[in-house]
Amino acid sequence: MIKSKLSTVIFCLAFSGISAQVKDTLAEKMLVYQLPNGGWGKHTSDKQNVDYTKKIDPKLLKIIKATGNDFATIDNNATSREINGLIKAFQTTKNPAYLKSAEKGIEYLLTMQYENGGFPQYFPNSAIYRKQVTFNDNAMINALTVLYNVAEGKDGFDAVDLKLKQKSKVAVQKGLQCILKTQVIQNGKLSIWADQYDENTLKPEKARAFEPISLATGESIGILRFLMMQPVTPEIERSIRAAVKWFDESRIKGYTYAVSKDSGKAIRTLSRKEGSSVWARFYDIPTNKPIFGDRDGSVKFNYEEVSEERRMGYSWYNEAGTKLIESDFPKWLKKNKISQ
Repeated sequence: MIKSKLSTVIFCLAFSGISAQVKDTLAEKMLVYQLPNGGWGKHTSDKQNVDYTKKIDPKLLKIIKATGNDFATIDNNATSREINGLIKAFQTTKNPAYLKSAEKGIEYLLTMQYENGGFPQYFPNSAIYRKQVTFNDNAMINALTVLYNVAEGKDGFDAVDLKLKQKSKVAVQKGLQCILKTQVIQNGKLSIWADQYDENTLKPEKARAFEPISLATGESIGILRFLMMQPVTPEIERSIRAAVKWFDESRIKGYTYAVSKDSGKAIRTLSRKEGSSVWARFYDIPTNKPIFGDRDGSVKFNYEEVSEERRMGYSWYNEAGTKLIESDFPKWLKKNKISQ
């Protein structure tokens, strides 16, 4: 009898449209951290990293509420991480609050995009290098990937408002044109991409003291994978082929780069390994030699000359080019029925 009455009450609540919404713990925290302009920060107003494992007590809530729009960024996966997380939570719970929040985040991405298709690292904060078109740490590619999924209705983004889908299609095309324009011409040939660019001239720029004007290998891998997701055009094919050729010709053979932990500290080691290849994080544009920046703004051509703090506190080499050359590129050729 009690069970029957309970079922009737649940049915009536659902029918009347006032049924309780299913909640997702992580998504609920993302709602709280969202800034008024729709973006998210990587830090809160007390300069601490956003940490979704923390319980939001009254003290932390006050700090979050004091965090203004100037903290909104796409750096370190901020904003793209939350949009993706909220869409995933909406798929599971159908809680409309999560979709609404994700859509507000998408609107933020659309608003921050420059007319030339690039994305700044922060918006509206334009201090120092934050206004530069930023590929560093995959910032722009993360934003474009979200908008691509919105435009194509992929990975749960089919639920997004049609107007946002249409705007996202335009934004992705503008982003692609920016990517093609910013591929660096080195000694008369297309090479790869820099980390940051002047937002007006689209010329490579430096960012932090230890991030000099240079070609950036890790970020260029992310750019290439995004390009490989797109319908093939002559411009895109030319861009991909040139970049893969640059990676093939610029590999440092016979080395490996490993990161380990010792008493909680990162230990980064470049060592010899037969059959392995590495790429420096940065390459000098005029000479194509590996370069290394330091805290004092100096640029070194010898890894061993970098201060120990920066040598151990920054990844100066990677091996990502191997997968690009041996797996990603051949698969892309085969998928699109393009001859080698």
